[in-house]
Amino acid sequence: MRTDTIPLVRSARPALSAEGEPVAASTEPVTGAEIFVRSLEAEGVEIVFGHPGGAVIHIYDEIARLKPRFQHILVRHEQGGTHMAEGYAKATGRVGTVLVTSGPGATNTVTGIADAYMDSVPIVVFTGQVPTKLIGNDAFQETDTMGITRSITKHSFLVRDVRDLAWTIKAAYHIARTGRPGPVVVDLPKDVLLAKAPFAYPEEVHLRGYRLPGPPDPERIREAAELIAASRRPLLYVGGGTINANAADLLTQLARKARIPVTTTLHGLGAFPEDDPLALGMLGMHGTWYANQAVQHADLIIAVGARFDDRVTGRVDSWAPYAKVIHIDIDPSCISKNVPVDCAIVGDVREVLEQLLPLVEPKDTKEWLAKIEYWRAECPLTYEKGDGKLRAQYVIERIRAKTGGHAVVVSDVGQHQMWTAQYFRFLHPRTHITSGGLGTMGFALPAAIGAAFGLRGRSDWPVVCISGDGGFVMNAQELGVAAAHRLPIKVAIINNNFLGMVRQWQELFHENRFSHTDLSDTNPDFVKLAEAFHCVGLRATRPEEVDAVLDEAWKVNDRPVVIDFRVVKEELVFPMVPAGASTSEMITKRLTPNAFV
Repeated sequence: MRTDTIPLVRSARPALSAEGEPVAASTEPVTGAEIFVRSLEAEGVEIVFGHPGGAVIHIYDEIARLKPRFQHILVRHEQGGTHMAEGYAKATGRVGTVLVTSGPGATNTVTGIADAYMDSVPIVVFTGQVPTKLIGNDAFQETDTMGITRSITKHSFLVRDVRDLAWTIKAAYHIARTGRPGPVVVDLPKDVLLAKAPFAYPEEVHLRGYRLPGPPDPERIREAAELIAASRRPLLYVGGGTINANAADLLTQLARKARIPVTTTLHGLGAFPEDDPLALGMLGMHGTWYANQAVQHADLIIAVGARFDDRVTGRVDSWAPYAKVIHIDIDPSCISKNVPVDCAIVGDVREVLEQLLPLVEPKDTKEWLAKIEYWRAECPLTYEKGDGKLRAQYVIERIRAKTGGHAVVVSDVGQHQMWTAQYFRFLHPRTHITSGGLGTMGFALPAAIGAAFGLRGRSDWPVVCISGDGGFVMNAQELGVAAAHRLPIKVAIINNNFLGMVRQWQELFHENRFSHTDLSDTNPDFVKLAEAFHCVGLRATRPEEVDAVLDEAWKVNDRPVVIDFRVVKEELVFPMVPAGASTSEMITKRLTPNAFV
């Protein structure tokens, strides 16, 4: 939901603190830096992930002087800070906050901002900027932050007047969290932070041009109920929007009441418990065979908070050929964007399901479920066992057994990400955190750190970071943050000494030309690396070592533990839909080399 032009209308209502008390306004002028700090307090911000620099040094001085209620976490790299804010937001449902300086500080956040935009994650990124009179003059550490981030944010603000600062901050958080969530950037020129104005923080803001969807259309909801009643082979296709809307409980009630099987996207994992017989796991490129078969034979697809992306549909013209489509989503721009729909319901997913649930009657889907069970038995998820070699799938299964599924799992990008999605079997919303739309290697470690900060005092479930060796080194410096704050996260490195997913494509589609994917001569000793950052380092190389290593890791509760799992390098992720193919052309096992070239 882009918002390119949003004139700000100030509200006269006073703000309340996180404790519900009125926030004291100041009649005496205070600096913009102080207004910034006090505004974040008034907004109820808990944690700021940041890195100081010249353009924001006055904010950092005010943090030291005022000792605000929020906690500042010094990140080791600004990209890591944005991923921490994403992990915090995904784990808690609150808006993540980032503070960086101008120039390289701002540009280092771009990957994280783009990642949040693609995955609808609410974060607000405050960037320092050169004084307003120097903007456009190629001043030291000047970048066009607005221009750089315009296409990857819900909105970007450049504050030119200190009197607008508090209202802009309020607007930024409002935009980030409402509607389809997403990132907002606020650019802060140094002279605005030095200028003075009275402080007053609004309780709410009204924004011209920023329109949230109204109540869902009751007629469309009744139409959806009629389509469900008439269907014989219905399928719920559930995306991350269901979790963003805190609607997993209603989705589960709907599926069980009507006996409708459920398949989820990568971000939808956890919206429906995967130990339920109705659960089909993930669909799409590396989804289960039986989920994709269900899609191809369904007569009704009920898409809930999902966007029909290419990794789900494969070739669109052959996707779900027999199905009518109901699409429930808060973002009207997603409706019929990729797949034409027969019944569109624009609105908050939770609100829609609350109204739809009473209209849906229990259904007899025995024949349909029996057919799906046949497909499940015909081609289950499986991998080679009993040969004495350590495989990533086994490691993930043993982590699942260790936690009983009661953990927050943060995965990076690549083969291990797909194995985690396939084999962990998630039970709860907000327990699976990953980079989906952008596919950002280096995401997992900082995102796990952000999740751990967000869950302190809220949950005693462990935070488990599952990363590939290639992705882990991209933001390994953030181990220093986790160690400094004694976060007991468990980091499982699925180490095959390769960029595994690229290697898989090189084997299947490029005649085994493994061009620049072999990391065996460049990977560090991960145990020593962990110890260098004051963490615990462990290693397992055989299946029989896994449980003992996990037991050892779980005994540590005062610092991170990094476990180097040396797994088979040749293992491939199956099932797999080749790029540009139909989901009906899914590969389920390794075939003749180069068969798909």
